[in-house]
Amino acid sequence: MEGSGLEALLPCKPDRAARPVELGGRTVELSMAGCMADGATFAVSHMVLDGSAGAAEAGVVLSQWRAATLGRMGVPATDAAAAGSPFTLPGALPLPQSVRVQVQGVSPDHSAAVVAHAVWFARAEAAAAGAAPRLRLYHAVLYAPTPRAAAADAFFGGLALR
Repeated sequence: MEGSGLEALLPCKPDRAARPVELGGRTVELSMAGCMADGATFAVSHMVLDGSAGAAEAGVVLSQWRAATLGRMGVPATDAAAAGSPFTLPGALPLPQSVRVQVQGVSPDHSAAVVAHAVWFARAEAAAAGAAPRLRLYHAVLYAPTPRAAAADAFFGGLALR
């Protein structure tokens, strides 16, 4: 993902898109790359918060992002808040909101059941000369009709911060 500081190994050639989203009381540009392979969707997305937000606020935004993602799948808010085990990636901020989840819900069009394997994490980026430091937040997800733990392990194992 050019310009994101993240390397991701996708099993297919990704489509790319960017759009503004409202998250954490602010509008941010969300950049995404994703593709479909072997009946599953693989996607990675990222956004930037200015460094004045601080790591604590990055954690809050990661939690909101997780709740919004799982909410679109029909996962109740209480389940979304409780879901997850710690996810650590070398170079990422050690936030309690950096998690990996596996949840079952429905597809965005509510036409089929779907299982999501997903991670959320963040990193601090050094400031360029004269610029404020930034925080970059990331989300990677695999959607499939059935659990795909081995594929998710390989996908998440291929993530690397540069």
